[in-house]
Amino acid sequence: MSSLDMLKPFYSLLPQVRSPDKRLGFKEKIKWTAIILLLYFCLTEVSLFGLSPTAIDQFAQLRSVIAGSFGSIVTLGIGPIVTASIIMQLLVGGKLIDLDLSNHEDKAAFQGTQKLLAIIFTLFEGLILVYTGALPPMLPEYTVAVVLQLLIGGILLIFMDEVVTKWGFGSGVGLFIASGVAQQIIVGSFNFLTVSGTDAPAGRIPGFIYSLITGQPQFDLLIPVVATIGVFLVVVYAECMRVEIPLSYGGVKGARSKYPLKFVYASNMPVILVSALFLNVQLFAGLFQSLGFPILGEISQGTAISGIAYYLTTPSSISILFTDPLKVIIYAIVFISLCVIFALLWVEISGIGPDKVSKQLHGMGVQVPGFRSNRSQFKRILDKYIPTITVLGGAFVGLLAFVADLTGALGGGTGVLLTVGIVYKLYEEIAKEQLMDMHPMLRKFLGNE
Repeated sequence: MSSLDMLKPFYSLLPQVRSPDKRLGFKEKIKWTAIILLLYFCLTEVSLFGLSPTAIDQFAQLRSVIAGSFGSIVTLGIGPIVTASIIMQLLVGGKLIDLDLSNHEDKAAFQGTQKLLAIIFTLFEGLILVYTGALPPMLPEYTVAVVLQLLIGGILLIFMDEVVTKWGFGSGVGLFIASGVAQQIIVGSFNFLTVSGTDAPAGRIPGFIYSLITGQPQFDLLIPVVATIGVFLVVVYAECMRVEIPLSYGGVKGARSKYPLKFVYASNMPVILVSALFLNVQLFAGLFQSLGFPILGEISQGTAISGIAYYLTTPSSISILFTDPLKVIIYAIVFISLCVIFALLWVEISGIGPDKVSKQLHGMGVQVPGFRSNRSQFKRILDKYIPTITVLGGAFVGLLAFVADLTGALGGGTGVLLTVGIVYKLYEEIAKEQLMDMHPMLRKFLGNE
């Protein structure tokens, strides 16, 4: 019996995206991924009816991470989805809820509760932003309409994420982040439209060329472009780093293979989770301030200016190192530490911890040369590697995101980091799917039949 059975009457009423009855081919997955991506971009162009022109983007610095378009019905982006994921991870990881995610019923309860929480947080965040004046309606009678539109947009993203997860490649969360950041990078690099009041192009590269033509070269315009390329190369290199455990097949003499453990073992999920947590700090800081209790700090014009909220605001310029080094140090320590913690939690929740992996390898009938073939032996070996690379990988992605944000990389340093990791994993998944379509026998061998 699941610990969440009491919530079943609630989450069981929610609509669900049906899983495919059979294995989907490459073209079918591409089709659904493209449809959801197109729908996402359409939603970003649907403006909130009744929103006042004085609205302030309180999450401007995290916009690339939450994958929401300010002023549209998807202003909240994936924030509520990731917030619900954080809550569930902490509850399950801290054993406050007893769930075995390898059990089908427990996993269904986990996913159902997470979806219910995501919808609740969508409504909650919408209400707070409208109440605190970040998203004020033009007239008081439009208040309900603005909140309702935010709720509809958030629910659409929740189910679009589910469609991609079941019918497409990767996840909707990753797809929305990558598409939004890619758009910002392209526009920020190659926008030929002129800046208001000048003849200089708004894009970094056209702007630099214009500065050369006018005889006043501005090399600082290229710093974000160089930083973006640098983050891209470092992340790709890190994705290729791995520890390989040699394996042999007991029933097949001479058959050898390797089990790869990536250096970035928890992927980029820790950065997404930490960014969403900081978003909620900003959200509650605005709420408490409007109630007359600014315990998390003060917000002015959508920007934190003091307190915890200020120190957990992403530093997006290297100049902050000189103007407020204490803020940078505090932010770096908290951000990297939380990335490590969430990396450890994510590994356990997603079923790639030593216990689950050892069970999988033992079930495949393989063994590590020189060791006995039993599950406990596999676990002892994996215990030497997985916790270590999880901590190191979590700290690495946290440090890289922090440094990338300081350089002012296009699309946000954190956004670029996430996008490169997402696209790299998407490439691996697509390549694997194409390989299985070309060689059907591999499906049975890899357990994808």
